[in-house]
Amino acid sequence: MRAGGSLVMNRTTKAGPARTAEADRLDAGLAALGLDDTPPGARAALLAYLSLLSQWGRTFNLTAIRDPLRMVSHHLLDSLAVLPALDDALRGRATARVLDMGSGAGLPGLPLAALRADVCFTLIDSVGKKAGFMRQAAGEMGLANVEVRHGRVEDETEVFDVVMARAFAPLPRLVTLAGPRLVPGGCILALKGDLPDEEHVAGMDVALVDVPFVEGRRQIVRVDIGPQNG
Repeated sequence: MRAGGSLVMNRTTKAGPARTAEADRLDAGLAALGLDDTPPGARAALLAYLSLLSQWGRTFNLTAIRDPLRMVSHHLLDSLAVLPALDDALRGRATARVLDMGSGAGLPGLPLAALRADVCFTLIDSVGKKAGFMRQAAGEMGLANVEVRHGRVEDETEVFDVVMARAFAPLPRLVTLAGPRLVPGGCILALKGDLPDEEHVAGMDVALVDVPFVEGRRQIVRVDIGPQNG
């Protein structure tokens, strides 16, 4: 069928929905990250999140990126690049509870929760409209392993096995905030671009990862730290 002289590419046929450029990029990126065995349900959840982010992002300014193709690479794949580090941090633990601090639009928590249904994710943000979006997204993605909280990280009283953050705060500040919210032997995972000298902290371990379709390398910083008193 043609509309205004252009071929409509995203129509539904008897064989199912037509492929989209976003779905193709997601599949290629998952394969590049070694996640090509992602279950169809998790893949569908990621695409549902992408659709919601595209819609809500324009209204509530959730992200500076407006192009859905760039959202796939710079949001979905960028978040999923931390998955091996998360799996390693949780290996051998009796529980698997993760706090995503300052989650904003739900990154990296929602994409990770879609692929790790056995891990409980708590996403917290101090901005009400962002918390509202995350609740809507978690519901439409069918994620029973996600809890969204509207509030300040400083007021969070529970403790977690891993505290994560993406573009939330400088690393020293992140360590200060995360420490009291970790179980003994827990760790921080921070997704960073540049890591200037003033952000270096004791005991940090830095892994460089390539994110498909994103220029430059992502730094994933792990800091093993116990709860702090006072």
